[in-house]
Amino acid sequence: MSSDFYTSFIQPYYGIIIKICRAYTDTPEDFEDYYQEVCLQIWKSRNNFKGHSEWSTWVYRLSLNVCLTLLKKKKNNHQHSTSGLLPEELTEEPSAFADEPLDQLYKAIRQLSEVDRAVILLYLEEKSYQEIADIIGTNPNNIGVRIKRIKERLKKILDGKDN
Repeated sequence: MSSDFYTSFIQPYYGIIIKICRAYTDTPEDFEDYYQEVCLQIWKSRNNFKGHSEWSTWVYRLSLNVCLTLLKKKKNNHQHSTSGLLPEELTEEPSAFADEPLDQLYKAIRQLSEVDRAVILLYLEEKSYQEIADIIGTNPNNIGVRIKRIKERLKKILDGKDN
């Protein structure tokens, strides 16, 4: 992967990539693996981008799909590792595990279903219901109700009232 590609097509979106990877991982090591795999898949799949949506929408979808795939592999006890695939600049980015309240929120988010995690992350990114529906592959009419239920569930989890 060239540093030009990383700088132009990944780095502007690293915030959402980090958030998605953080929502599907429990450890800094897994996070690094997921982040690197997402970046690698963006690079490998770049020619598949047809322009039917915004680049950012495509990056969201690809990031979610990669994380869900890795999560399923992990659940099936398969080992997946990647190293040395990104430019050195990655190590200079802020740690995704450094903020305690944020860590608690991500811990609560990880207790949601895979799809609900994706929905709430997109909502937190201030995506419209239509954009969320396009990325998730559902009807925008259902997104508002789903977000309300997710917020209620997260509040219960964070308040310690969820089993």
